[in-house]
Amino acid sequence: MRERLDRQGWSYGEVARRGGIPRSTVHHLATTERLVRMPQPATLEGLSRGLELPLDTLRRAAAEACGINVYADAKEPASPVSPADPEVDLLIASVQKLSSDDRRHVAALVESLLERAPETD
Repeated sequence: MRERLDRQGWSYGEVARRGGIPRSTVHHLATTERLVRMPQPATLEGLSRGLELPLDTLRRAAAEACGINVYADAKEPASPVSPADPEVDLLIASVQKLSSDDRRHVAALVESLLERAPETD
């Protein structure tokens, strides 16, 4: 993010104005070495507009700034018809940071949600 600002010669205020987000938010995200938590979706969307970058790029950068490595699936390259879902990538990458007990709770929740989901064929 910092590189993009420098390369384009943009100020925090310009990016904030274009993205419809507070200048302080842009400053914080551009200058913080390690994020404590992921920015809200609306913040990422505003940054995407303000920095003129794809939303997926910002989601991945934010995840990595939180210490979550998001890897592309080498077996299934993203296609224009069915792009990779960054939320799925984030969830998968985040699960390894949970305790064993918490992972069991997440697995139970997922199983419950899948059981109630209507079949799609």
